[in-house]
Amino acid sequence: MVRFKSRYLLCEIVFEKPQNRQHIDVGSVNRNVRNAISQMHGDFGIGCCSLRLEVTYLNAYTGIVLIRCQKDFYRILSTTLLFITFLETKNQKFPCFFNTLHVAGTIRSCQKFLIQYNRRQLVLLLRDCKTKKERESVQTSLLQCSLKVWNEDQPYHGYEEMEGADTD
Repeated sequence: MVRFKSRYLLCEIVFEKPQNRQHIDVGSVNRNVRNAISQMHGDFGIGCCSLRLEVTYLNAYTGIVLIRCQKDFYRILSTTLLFITFLETKNQKFPCFFNTLHVAGTIRSCQKFLIQYNRRQLVLLLRDCKTKKERESVQTSLLQCSLKVWNEDQPYHGYEEMEGADTD
């Protein structure tokens, strides 16, 4: 039996208006990506990519999407994502663009990267906090996404060490 090798592209969909994220779904992203491949690379591109092309994961709140395709043709998909300027859902067009965050061979490595990416984003949010209440809410979010177990009685002040944390 032959094993099909895949590549997973972890992307962020960035909308002009962030409230438009709630209107997207897996089917619309899949349909728009296939249409873009057809427009950019023609019958050859859609023929190469359509066998294993699938939107594996979509988080409409954060705009994170995980797309699977064949290993040999992931470059066709990655070049096509650059030219998508809107997503069409229910006869409405929402201006956006795809920001490719990571390309990997397994879902697990994409998940590990996404944890680190979210942790870095929370650290950046922590630096931008102006009030103590904002700072505490971001710190609790940081602790919830951390792999370490913290004692609730112990205050957490060293968020800088998370930036340089070495992960497997």
